[in-house]
This record gives sequence, C-alpha cells and structure tokens, in this order.
Amino acid sequence: MSVAHAAEVNIYSGRQEELIKPLLEKFTADTGIKVNLITGKPDELISRMLSEGRNSPADILISTDVGRLYRAQQQNVLQSINSEALTQAIPAALRDPAGHWYGLTMRARPILYVGGKVKPEELSTYEDLASPKWRGRICVRSSDNIYNQSMTASIIAHDGVTAAESWAKGLVANFARPPKGGDRDQIKAAVAGVCDIAIANTYYLGGMLADKNEQAVAQQVKVFWPNQADRGAHINISGAGIAKYSPNKAAAIQLLEYMVTAEAQQWYAVANHEYPVISSGKLSDILQSFGEFKADQLSLEKLGELNSDAIRVMDRAGWK
Repeated sequence: MSVAHAAEVNIYSGRQEELIKPLLEKFTADTGIKVNLITGKPDELISRMLSEGRNSPADILISTDVGRLYRAQQQNVLQSINSEALTQAIPAALRDPAGHWYGLTMRARPILYVGGKVKPEELSTYEDLASPKWRGRICVRSSDNIYNQSMTASIIAHDGVTAAESWAKGLVANFARPPKGGDRDQIKAAVAGVCDIAIANTYYLGGMLADKNEQAVAQQVKVFWPNQADRGAHINISGAGIAKYSPNKAAAIQLLEYMVTAEAQQWYAVANHEYPVISSGKLSDILQSFGEFKADQLSLEKLGELNSDAIRVMDRAGWK
C-alpha cells in the first residue's frame, strides 16, 4: 500500500454535510484516502483555526462564499499552493491570484419573478431594482447575509461607493417587508403574493424544483438574468483553501484537484444545482431550464476586498 493510501484529510466545512459527503465518500473509494469532516459556520471555523494555530488538524477549509475565503486568507489561516490541475481547470476570476483559495462551484444570484405579476421586459439590471416602479415589490434576505454583502460589493466594484449607496437606499425603499428568512423564504413569499420579485441564488430554486413538496411553488417563479447588455449577472463561488498548518498537505491538494474533475463537477451540478467551474462541465436539466446567461467576469477577490465597504453601505442605507 502506498503512502497516499494511508493518508487522511481533515476538512473544516461551511457547507452542509449532505451537500458534500457523497462526493467525499467517492473520493475515498477511488483513492483510499480517509476524509474526516467537521461542519460549522464558516466564521466559527475560521476562528477555530486561529485559536488552534500550529496545532490545528485542519487540512482544508471549505466555504460557501468568496467573502469568507478572502476573510480566512486575511486572517492568515490559509496557505498559498501551486497546482497546475487547479489553475488549468478553474478560470482566473474564480480563484485567488496567489493560490490561497479556489472556486469549486459557481453560483449565480439573479432576479426571480412571479409570472403574471412581472413581465420580463420590465426587468433589466440590478441597478434598476432601485427604481420607484418596484416600490413595495421586492423580497430579499437581511444585510448580515454574506451573499447580499458580496452582491453589494459587486455594485461598489462596478459603480463606485456613492452610486452603490444610492442604489442600496432605493432598493431598501422597495422592500415589500423587512428582510427575514433565507433565500427559499423569499421565493415562497413572492409566490404567496407578499412581493413580486425575489433576489436569490439559483441553487435554492433548483433544490425546490427537485423537491416534490416544493415543486408547485417553485414552478411559479421564473429566472431573469440581469445586466446582460453590460457586465453580466453577479456570480459567486463555493470554494476551498489549504489550511496554513495542514498536516496532510499532499492528500489535501489531491482532494481539491479531484473536486474539479469532470465527474465531481457534474455531481455538483446534478445534486446541488450549482454551476460547474470547469468549461466542459455539464449542466443538469434544472440548470438548463434557467437558460444561458452572461456572467460577470469581475475577479472575485474584489468581493472580499470590498466586503467591509459593502457592510457600511448597507448599514447607511437602512438595510436591516
């Protein structure tokens, strides 16, 4: 038995266990490398790595948003790695230029609307959602949600802080209700008539469409891809980095490389309704039903750099 077969990998994961465990079990079956999984909230896992220091057993940190991966990088709990397999498979905008973190799946945050309540020709850009015509018609979760922070950071990156703050104030004025709940709750509220538009990540809608108990609700919602005439729709990643004091670095890198193989990427697309990061990645039927779209090519490290600015903008705008 080779050394690799005797190895193990310890993962600190901000992703729910059921969304990743089948893939890890397949990796173990294919390589013989044992995977130990600890799940928790990303910020708590980062704090844990900090407190453990050199004694941390963590090999890999997995997070659901680039903002937290950037935060982990800034807190110095990740190390830079050089993997030809990862850099060739993952577009430059979806990974850290210095190799501290890598996007494993791509997720999009478009506009979801209720058919019959909104005509697609009424929609255009994220910026337009601040227009008075949407007064009392928008549902979105709270400002402490990292997905909304990253979306606001992308507005800052493209339009500047002043314009972003004006946009955020207009958006808040158009809320149908004070923000509450998760992305699925915004979709359900739109169908229930609380609002006409929801801002949500597509994989939540995908999960509802795949769930017989939620299909009837989800089928009433349509996807609109904003900013197709200019920069493209806002995207984010779930991704991972190698822990600074990884005791099993070689096996950890092997696992990350495994996660961008065609087979693993297709599993993500079918099981989690997330977009592959590799160009050859195949989409599930549900993802295909959302239609093709132009994605924003902004380097995602900017979303991390601008996170604190985004939080301040949202705060000043009264986004609860």
